Amino acid sequence: MPLFFRKKKLSEESQKRLEYQLCRTKEAGADDTLDVSACELSEVPSSAFSICKVLQKKVLILHNNELSSLLPKGCDISTLATLKVLDLHDNKLTSLPEDIGKLASLQILNVEKNRLKALPENIGDLRLLQTLNLKGNSLSELPSSIGSLRSLRTLDLSDNNIVQLPKALVYIRTLESFTLDAATMTYPPASVCTEGTESIQRFLCSELGEEYCPPSQYLLPVLESECGTHSDCVDALDEAWKSKFNDYEKRKEQKQQEKLAFEWQLEEKKKEHTQIMLMNNSRKENVLISVRQEQERLELGVSQQQRTQEAERLLVLERVRQAEDGISCRISTMLMDKSRLKKSAEFLQAMEEDRIRLEHLTAITQEETNSLRKREVAVAMQKMLSESCMISILQEASDFRRRSLVNEAHRSMESLERKFDKVLSLQVLDKSKAIAHIIQEEEMQIAAFQALQLQKDAVHGYIRNQIKLIETELKQLTRLEIKRRTLNAENLQEVLVEQRTALSDLLQQLLKQKEQREQELRQVLVEMERKSASNQQNYWMIQYQRLLDAKPLSLRMQEAGVEKELVNLLCKLSAQHYLPIMAHHRVTTEALRHMTASDLKKLGISEIGIQKALLNWAREHHPEGAGKAVQLEEEEEEVHPTAPFPRSPLSLPTTSTFQLPSPPLTPGSPVTPSAPSPVEGPGISECVVCMETGSQVIFLPCGHVCCCHGCSGAMQSCPLCRSNISQRVRLYTS
Repeated sequence: MPLFFRKKKLSEESQKRLEYQLCRTKEAGADDTLDVSACELSEVPSSAFSICKVLQKKVLILHNNELSSLLPKGCDISTLATLKVLDLHDNKLTSLPEDIGKLASLQILNVEKNRLKALPENIGDLRLLQTLNLKGNSLSELPSSIGSLRSLRTLDLSDNNIVQLPKALVYIRTLESFTLDAATMTYPPASVCTEGTESIQRFLCSELGEEYCPPSQYLLPVLESECGTHSDCVDALDEAWKSKFNDYEKRKEQKQQEKLAFEWQLEEKKKEHTQIMLMNNSRKENVLISVRQEQERLELGVSQQQRTQEAERLLVLERVRQAEDGISCRISTMLMDKSRLKKSAEFLQAMEEDRIRLEHLTAITQEETNSLRKREVAVAMQKMLSESCMISILQEASDFRRRSLVNEAHRSMESLERKFDKVLSLQVLDKSKAIAHIIQEEEMQIAAFQALQLQKDAVHGYIRNQIKLIETELKQLTRLEIKRRTLNAENLQEVLVEQRTALSDLLQQLLKQKEQREQELRQVLVEMERKSASNQQNYWMIQYQRLLDAKPLSLRMQEAGVEKELVNLLCKLSAQHYLPIMAHHRVTTEALRHMTASDLKKLGISEIGIQKALLNWAREHHPEGAGKAVQLEEEEEEVHPTAPFPRSPLSLPTTSTFQLPSPPLTPGSPVTPSAPSPVEGPGISECVVCMETGSQVIFLPCGHVCCCHGCSGAMQSCPLCRSNISQRVRLYTS
């Protein structure tokens, strides 16, 4: 406990209340009460003692404060000698003043809910004390001097630690009400205490050999001594009360007559009201019967209609749920493949090796110059350029056909066919000239080489396939979302929004990667052009021929010594980027059988699913020619995944029961979704703006496919979710 502490400052409201009460007490005509309760006082102000002494106050109320002591420093309790009532309940008092017996006029003392542990011995000097409330303290015993309180009528000792009563209580003959915790008492016994005050007093009298007398015999002298000063006023007041009582009896008789008249009128009105109520009830019953019949008929029809609609709704929801399961499976697979590719550092190393290999292509040998097949290379270049031109012409023709289909369908189609025939005839006529022109024109050779390079590039092809898959999934998700809004089915709408958001983010990342990859290839092309010799003839045709003759990655790995079955397994697992690691370390089936997951991790294969798939495959297959190199096949063929290889349970999504194979890294491989297409309905795939043509544009970042190319240009926000449009991706259908 600190020796020095700062006195707690009163709040503004408590300070105002204290000042008001002190000023009010000093006013002329004020009563004999000083009330400074609920003022947050930690000690009694000395001014209160001065007011009680000077103004002869008889009641002092100090409850609901924080008092720990009754007397402040420099004050004497004798200044409160005129008090008859002292209220100190709900404070923090731990003791009463030792000279509290000086309050000779005190009749009521209330110290309920404090922290008193003992009472002073001179409390017995309070001869006129009639009420003593000690409830809710920590008292364990009572002093023997309490027997001197000869005028005490009410005593409350409940909620304390007292288990024994002093025998001196028998001398308080005027005690009428005695409250204590009877269940915890040991003396007198609990059975005696539960019977009441009279039983306790009789028990104590028997213990001391005293004769018990009821309090009524001792109470009358006490009351007479208190009321002696008032006996002179009683006779004067009796006459006044008698006259007032007579007046009261007369007014009571008059009110009784008025009450009888009012009751008779009320009875008449009740009879009239009863007749009106009977008539209204009969009418109401007739109306209710007719309404009930009509309602039963309507409810029967509505229930039948609801059952029919519910059956149709459940059927449609089941179909939509099946489609959603397929879509969620494919989305989870693509997201898993995406995260796997991001974590693969070896894949970046393979890309760096590919870039170094392309740099080495700038060195052209004399043998390649002599073996140049000019005619064949020129034909291939012309074919590549014609295909690119044909694709752009077909795309423009398709756009033009869609825009003019509503107003001039037949006429525009005939003119378009004539233009197309003209283009084809011009291409046939100029084919030989184009071949000769390609041989001479270096810019056209560079353009053909760049187109073939994009087509042959494994990374660019894989990104294109992933973008096609995501575009298909976004289109199907948009159809499902529109179908759910049509059916007012909002139970799985949040799942669709989460899947669509994930696909949109993935599509934006893939578009950035595609653009980055094309920029890298363009930089490689610029580097090749800078390093090429100025006097070298047919440089780009030789590079084009070399790129045509380049073997696939899987075939090169077989030539490097990797087993064909192991190559096929890695292609099925979409882990072709681990082939250079397997070839570098000469990993065979026999070696895999003796390896563990930690060994594969040390080699650079960090994905748990790939590790478990390789180890399980090595244990299930017997080695056949493990140390021999695989013979080359006569025809070059690229290995495409045909079925998903079982992966480790750690790599499977928890929301699906099957896994879709990842798209291969080889260019030009077809990508088709294996999940069932969503439920088709009238107008589901149409443009939500014009309702005439199909949806052809993906809005980013929301991912909705809901507008045609013509209507998307004027859109600033998505018509389905009202989010801002930052990018538009055009969809081309073959």
